[in-house]
Amino acid sequence: MATVVAMRFSVLDRGAAGPLDQVAEHARHVERLGFRRFLVAEHHGVPGIPAGQPGMLAAHVAAHTQRIRVGTAGIMLLNHPPFLVAEQINLLEALYPGRIDIGIGSSVGFTGPVRRALRQGDPAEVKQRFETELATLLRYLRGEEAVTVRPEYAGTPIYVLAGFRSAMVAAKMGLGVILGGPVATQEAAARVYREHALADAPPIISSLNIAVADTSAAARDLLLPEAYAKVLAQSNGEFAALRPAGELDMDALTGQQRRRIEEALAHDVWGTVEEVGEELRDVGKRLGVSEFVVTGDMPDVAGRARSEELLASMRVKGQKVCPESRIFTD
Repeated sequence: MATVVAMRFSVLDRGAAGPLDQVAEHARHVERLGFRRFLVAEHHGVPGIPAGQPGMLAAHVAAHTQRIRVGTAGIMLLNHPPFLVAEQINLLEALYPGRIDIGIGSSVGFTGPVRRALRQGDPAEVKQRFETELATLLRYLRGEEAVTVRPEYAGTPIYVLAGFRSAMVAAKMGLGVILGGPVATQEAAARVYREHALADAPPIISSLNIAVADTSAAARDLLLPEAYAKVLAQSNGEFAALRPAGELDMDALTGQQRRRIEEALAHDVWGTVEEVGEELRDVGKRLGVSEFVVTGDMPDVAGRARSEELLASMRVKGQKVCPESRIFTD
């Protein structure tokens, strides 16, 4: 009999694939497949990504699902007063007890107009406040501030969306982490987190752009639109709505832009079932993680659904690498 690998899969939906009602359908799809968590993001002023209020979108998703854990990845703390974030967290938990996970991030507005709309100043100066703001949020949740948050905190798990520095902050505050970026960067962050974490720290979670298809080329095409849009945004400062790979004008790109796209895709995990399975096993060992948050904005909704189905049914050298419910006990 095949051995079940204790590997968990979750998904991050940024609302980029279509109308917002498709977000709930996406959540139901991965719930049927047995995924662990369905997380939503916070972006402002990005064409095609209407997910500016992750708390509200998470509530919508939780209302349209039954078992899957629902949460944010994340609420960008520097965009909001910590008191209001604490209220959102506690209200979500009160409405959907035992199903909420909250990821907290430190990103600021992508462009100058967005930062002005959010009443932010210089990005570097704003980001310096993250540790202080996070500590304030935790005090509100613990009832240690002059104003009591209602409903009261009921133990909702809090994670920090972490790079190297944020991983250290999370460890010292006793919070979990969801690592992002290239695997090498995640390795460094994982090391510093474990060096400073408390003995009972939650397991580290890794987020990666992952795409699975019947051929490597088809899997690559699922992730190409996001890489294409990001590279163009670096040139013109505007993040355009994503279009399927077949609609992209690759001939109009400069040589440098093509190289940047290939560099971006090199940090992603994509390929056939066998190829992705091997790579995930290797990454899992390198990072010491057992849960992956599947990211990657894919305008090809059918291709995304197929990718998730292949991930959920994956076999690697006789071992199941699948998000079965029986391995999801905490």
